[in-house]
This record gives sequence, structure tokens and C-alpha cells, in this order.
Amino acid sequence: VQLVESGGGLVQIGGSLTLSCTVSGFTFIDDSIGWFRQVPGKEREGVACIRNSDHSTRYADSVRGRFTISSDNAKSTVLLQMNDLNPEDTAVYSCALVTAGYVCAAFGLARPHEYDYWGQGTQVTVSS
Repeated sequence: VQLVESGGGLVQIGGSLTLSCTVSGFTFIDDSIGWFRQVPGKEREGVACIRNSDHSTRYADSVRGRFTISSDNAKSTVLLQMNDLNPEDTAVYSCALVTAGYVCAAFGLARPHEYDYWGQGTQVTVSS
């Protein structure tokens, strides 16, 4: 199983980016896919997750209303649409997968250690 993120880059305050997480070597059934971000020297923060069997979602308070996570099961891809970006959103964003849909549905973003597979991350930088 391999997860590859793309779509990061440099954007100005108030701008938008869409991150993509493409999963290979795996068939979506009932899984949790999450986006997490980390800044050097700080703890990893959960951003959003989705249960791909019913497309239920959970968001961190800091991004709710600005970010949207979605899953294209036919393409084994999960997108993170990020709008109204601010400098506090600057981080390395990584996607992760666990073959248990209940992880996102029941626990939201509180159990990153439950995720078995992780991508390498993509840098998002919001400039002022």
C-alpha cells in the first residue's frame, strides 16, 4: 500500500489549494483516510478525515468551514480542498489510511496512531 500526496505549494493569505492523496496497491472498501499536518517543533495535528464507505467526515475546529475532504473511491483518491488559507495553515500535510472506517467515524482525529499507512507529505506555505 502506497500513499502519495500532491498539490502543495506556496499561496498568499486568503488563497486556496487542493491537496490530493492517491492510494495504490489497495482497494477502498470501508476505511478511514485522514489528513494530518505538522510544523517543525510542534505536535502533529489532525485536520480532517473521511470514512470512504459512507463519505462521513470529521474536521478539526481550526479548519471547519474552510477545508473540505472528499473521497473518489473509483480513483482511490482523497482530496482536501483548502480555502481562505492563513499563515497558521503552513505545515507539511500528510495523508494516512487505516482499514477501519469506524476510526474516523467514532474517534474523529483523536487517534492518529491507529493509522497504518502514511504518505511522505507535501509542504503548504501561506505567505503574508
